[in-house]
Amino acid sequence: MTSFLLPILVAFAAFSFGLGITLPLVSLDRLLFFTETPSLMSIVMGLWLEQQFVLTGIVVAFSILFPASKILLLHIAIYRGKKSRSLALLSLASKWSMMDVLLVALVIFSAKTSGLATATALPGIWFYAGATLTSVLAAVIVNKR
Repeated sequence: MTSFLLPILVAFAAFSFGLGITLPLVSLDRLLFFTETPSLMSIVMGLWLEQQFVLTGIVVAFSILFPASKILLLHIAIYRGKKSRSLALLSLASKWSMMDVLLVALVIFSAKTSGLATATALPGIWFYAGATLTSVLAAVIVNKR
């Protein structure tokens, strides 16, 4: 059963990850007139254009590279089995997988409690969280095999 479920989980994680970084993450409404709906990619581009290179690197590393490498390592671990070093690298990448979901949740919480803006979660964060959770579930199944 798990051999059938595992490729579906990893495919769903990859698909959800792609949607999660391109769709808007959160809607921030300020002063009844101004609404922002940034996606992860637009946040990265905005940081880059503002010449915040260190912050851009941190966001890219923890938001895009670590999750993408985890999904890639899951693919390798599924199709190569225990012969590859991907299982050790997978456990390393797994430690950082929920960081972004927690950061966006903190931004939404702080915007709501500060009174400066109204924040609402949009589909991007749900797809990103879905990718994270399905990749965690797939990693657990891979490690148990």
